[in-house]
Amino acid sequence: MLTRSIGRLRPHVVRPLRQSALIGQAQGRKLSTLNKLEPKDVEHFATILPKTSILSTLPPIHGSADDLDPFNSDWMGKYVGQSQCVLKPRTTEEVSKIMKWCWERRIPVVPQGGNTGLVGGSVPIGSEVILNLSNMNKIRTFDPISGILVCDAGCILESLSEFLDPHKHIMPLDLGAKGSCQIGGNVSTNAGGLRLLRYGSLHGTVLGLEVVLPDGRVMDQLTTLRKDNTGYDLKQLFIGAEGTLGVVTGVSILTPAAPMAQQAIFLALPSFATLPKVYRAAKRHLSEIISAFEYFDRQSYNLVSGHTGAKALEDSEIGDSQAFVLIETSGGDANHDQEKVNNLLEELYEPADGEEALINSGALSQSADQFASLWAFREGIAEAAGKSGKVYKYDISVPVSEFVNTTNRVRERVGHKVKEVVGYGHVGDGNLHINVIAETYTKEIEELLEPFIYEVVASHRGSISAEHGIGKMKPQHLHYSKDAVSIDLMKKIKQLFDERGIMNPGKVVPM
Repeated sequence: MLTRSIGRLRPHVVRPLRQSALIGQAQGRKLSTLNKLEPKDVEHFATILPKTSILSTLPPIHGSADDLDPFNSDWMGKYVGQSQCVLKPRTTEEVSKIMKWCWERRIPVVPQGGNTGLVGGSVPIGSEVILNLSNMNKIRTFDPISGILVCDAGCILESLSEFLDPHKHIMPLDLGAKGSCQIGGNVSTNAGGLRLLRYGSLHGTVLGLEVVLPDGRVMDQLTTLRKDNTGYDLKQLFIGAEGTLGVVTGVSILTPAAPMAQQAIFLALPSFATLPKVYRAAKRHLSEIISAFEYFDRQSYNLVSGHTGAKALEDSEIGDSQAFVLIETSGGDANHDQEKVNNLLEELYEPADGEEALINSGALSQSADQFASLWAFREGIAEAAGKSGKVYKYDISVPVSEFVNTTNRVRERVGHKVKEVVGYGHVGDGNLHINVIAETYTKEIEELLEPFIYEVVASHRGSISAEHGIGKMKPQHLHYSKDAVSIDLMKKIKQLFDERGIMNPGKVVPM
């Protein structure tokens, strides 16, 4: 039985890290067919927005290029654009007027939310206008009976969670960047997050969208009904489109009731080989109350421990454990849930078939603070990696049985050229994150990693992007996950919605 208190763990806040810039290679559609921004365009934007909502180096604003730097660069500093103008509309009507002008003038536009993406999807390739939605942050309606929330696309995910808390509801997704990312960006990248195992993907929880199309027309499908079987479900095209088909300005989303009891279970496994058995046992014993099942390797554990000084278990308890698991339960009765957890732990320590214990040791959260501390350990992997160097990030889907083999193949490939390779992910949906930590971004390391890692994914009929999106990092590699017919259809859909190619050019669809 695990009864050990873990109150000494120090929680820490996961926050985006700014890193030095590295200008990436321009990809996708050439911008030569589109027009560059001119002073007359900025002058027109000033008739739509107050000047305080415009950042520009062109007249009549005459701002500083330094003011635009945070919007031109992603938070890793890997992708950098040269936009001369950032627009911050406050309403859907303002977005519509901006898009109509850009459509008529053939000016390329990059929709941008919290800019926490990892594939360069929310920053310009060249000098496109940045349409930042951070000023669109109003909650429109909430129905406490159905749990349906309607809000502006610029609402920060954590702020929505705080709004829902007194109503005893929660957002169906949870991300490490929840303090910065925006719901419109979450929808546009089809963000999965930590609890997809329990609450599913945004394709299921998003009930409706309001979208400004490239020519300025507004598609209003902001329904608050759970069932609507009238023709094509057009909103699905915009979930994961990364702003290439239109600008998401409003979201209607189903929020589940908040659990009455939660617990985090931290387990140290002797090797990855026992993880599938632990996962099957967890699903069997915890059934309806399991909400997350996270895996990370020994390298990930050492990285976070070294960065924060925190220890989930004593070194003597961990021993030579090579894999770690964080399980979250969310239920309605603490005593009922605890009985389920106890039954699971008994099997993990004493398997019925007489085999060796499936785990070496573990710890249970006994309070809300301990619960948060254990989750901070898992969520801290990305921050610890960023503090250690420049990070090449890959979010892939492969069979769970191949998690460790895939990570080891990457280690064998580039281990001699980099500082560390760590593997972690969401076992419940087969999403493996591989972080390759180097001293700096170099062409040599990138060429060793790509397309090698995508070829490994393709050998398992996996996905080269499980939740981060395609952005400008992966369009040329899309064929590793999609066949020629699928890619052709994607191009035709892009052409149908955006025949002038002004929406986030060079992203998602190979040109």
